[in-house]
Amino acid sequence: MTLTIEQEIPPLSEDATGAIRVGNTRVLLEMVIRSFQDGASPESIVGRYSSLSLSDVYLTIGYYLRHRDAVEAYLVEREQLAESVHQRLSNVQPDLSLIRSRLLAQQ
Repeated sequence: MTLTIEQEIPPLSEDATGAIRVGNTRVLLEMVIRSFQDGASPESIVGRYSSLSLSDVYLTIGYYLRHRDAVEAYLVEREQLAESVHQRLSNVQPDLSLIRSRLLAQQ
């Protein structure tokens, strides 16, 4: 019996919005990597995101470890995008604490 060594392709794909998804799921790359950075094992990550396969999580973490600078740059870009969206929403939504105060005062 001989072992055939094949190169694995990371199970990552970019969706229409530019977000990178893991495997054939809606789980974002940043969710897997941030969980790993917070000390979660691949098994516990699969426990959190049951649509992921264990092999996809291991391949994703391996990709991150081999391409740390590029993945970190992507994560920073995604965090900046999230902050931008949060700021835009804050500017168009009313301050909900004022509404809550008025409703409590009416009781």
